[in-house]
Amino acid sequence: MVKISRIFGFAFFALIATLLVGLPASAQVDFSGGWVTKNHEDAPERGPGPDIGDYTGLPINNDARVRGDTWDASMLEMVEHECEPHPADYGPRGPSNMRWWGDTDPFTKGVTAWHYQVAYLLPLRTIYMDGRPHPSENAPHTWQGFSTGEWVGDMLKVTTTHLKEGWTRRNGIPRSEQSTLIEFYIRHHDLLTLVAYVEDPVYLTEPLIRTSDWVAAPGFQQYPSVCIPSNEVSRPKSYVAYHLPGKNEFLYEFASRRNVPIEAVRGGAETMYPEYRNKLATMPDPPPLPVKK
Repeated sequence: MVKISRIFGFAFFALIATLLVGLPASAQVDFSGGWVTKNHEDAPERGPGPDIGDYTGLPINNDARVRGDTWDASMLEMVEHECEPHPADYGPRGPSNMRWWGDTDPFTKGVTAWHYQVAYLLPLRTIYMDGRPHPSENAPHTWQGFSTGEWVGDMLKVTTTHLKEGWTRRNGIPRSEQSTLIEFYIRHHDLLTLVAYVEDPVYLTEPLIRTSDWVAAPGFQQYPSVCIPSNEVSRPKSYVAYHLPGKNEFLYEFASRRNVPIEAVRGGAETMYPEYRNKLATMPDPPPLPVKK
């Protein structure tokens, strides 16, 4: 009888332990619902777009500069590029009102996956919370990549791999398909903050860290977002938008208009730090804007 009691007791405690493992952690935060973006950070870049040649504050290498210098904004007029969605690392910084919802395990009540869509073209992101591994490096790369989440205290940490090549800034500065996106979503009452950093061994010499914020909107309604490619500007079928190296006449307009030394607008990891102001004081002024006749 005693032996049976011990076996029953062991089985009971094993069952309780199994149930506790499956229960949602107390630190979990609910992100469900609508969120309206606050563009008080980097508003010109996130709205109308950055200036040509403005690479300030980006820890880029020379390969990224070459890509930016030869980029032509008329690429966005080309039919094959008109309806490209923003990739996962840039989407939240664009027209990014969004809606979150979760998949809940009916037994444990824990969230097994988070989903959200941002306003521009409604790309769907899924963040798996069930501990599954990331796929093989040979798996397809997509605009939203493959994301897994875990709780770090009351912050949702999301790791995303398998991203298509995208952009670090919408003026030609690229982000490679070998990059990894790490995000921390932090909810404080009705405010949601995203701290995101990108590691890119191809184009960045240091991680690029950016933050974005939203405000809860209980009555938020997300409407369909449709893009239909059309021939906006007549071009030859063989046309490719580009500038030859050294031939981009718009490259230094930003520096001249803002009176920022050319070396500073070329970016690099050191331009991210406050100490760079001391170096700025020793640099020559940019050339004046050419007089248009």
